Amino acid sequence: MRICSFVPSGTEILYALGVGDQVVGVSHECDFPEDARTKPRMTRSLIDATGGTSEEIDRQVQTALAHHQPLYQINEALLRQAEPDLVVTQALCEVCAIGSDDVRDALRSLADEPRVLSLHPHTLAEALEDIDRLGEATHRHAQAERLVRSFRARLERVRVLLDGLASRPRVFCLEWLAPPMAVGHWVPEMVERAGGVEILGRAGQASRYVTGEEIVAARPDVVILMPCGFAPERTRQELPALTAQSWWRELAAVREQQVYVVDGPAYFNGAGPRLIDGIERLAALLHPDRCAHVAPPGERASARL
Repeated sequence: MRICSFVPSGTEILYALGVGDQVVGVSHECDFPEDARTKPRMTRSLIDATGGTSEEIDRQVQTALAHHQPLYQINEALLRQAEPDLVVTQALCEVCAIGSDDVRDALRSLADEPRVLSLHPHTLAEALEDIDRLGEATHRHAQAERLVRSFRARLERVRVLLDGLASRPRVFCLEWLAPPMAVGHWVPEMVERAGGVEILGRAGQASRYVTGEEIVAARPDVVILMPCGFAPERTRQELPALTAQSWWRELAAVREQQVYVVDGPAYFNGAGPRLIDGIERLAALLHPDRCAHVAPPGERASARL
């Protein structure tokens, strides 16, 4: 089978199922596992996200959307050369990755249109269902079942460790720095599974813009920075846009040094197999007395702002 994946979480699942050797094309954002970087890049971003600030990137995106302009472009010549039998895409967010409608339009140029599997998860349960769906599509049923069982076993391990908590910290996860955005979809559930309460994010719903006044009024005990598409190093570079805001200095979490930077693209932004790693990392940050050992050594210290 020849597979093209236009969504990073789909690429991760394919490799976890053991069919990475059948992947013949990926998106420009597919960078895990390392071998995915060697595959032909079928897309490119039309937004310059390399040098601009968070605010400048957001402005470019909103302008493009307002004028019904695409954010991504498919290399149709490469797509035709790949001759895929299966194409994995997404219909969750038109900003995060190229959408399934654009992919289907490009596929019409192929002599034989491949099967298209569009991922659209909003919850952890739906993310696991997508593993099963990809297992079925690639004839890797047993591998998919093992992957889901492992995910559920690790979830149960965290649940047991956190059983009987006397209190849960109020958590605010930022998915974008300027303007600030609250998380949505599966992340509030991840916080809950890790022993916290996400106070502004809406489980199963889209991420949304929030104001500084809303954040201050919500009184978070812990703030976790996980900007979509930003590795921790890039997030730290962008911090002045956040820390210069007057509302930021009003937060007790800031004064008490309960602000953490985590790897959004790896563990939170996409619904891939590493969501369980994200839950374990959150549990270690929020409850180090119970869960420090489930995350890599020094994770809490390295994540603290």
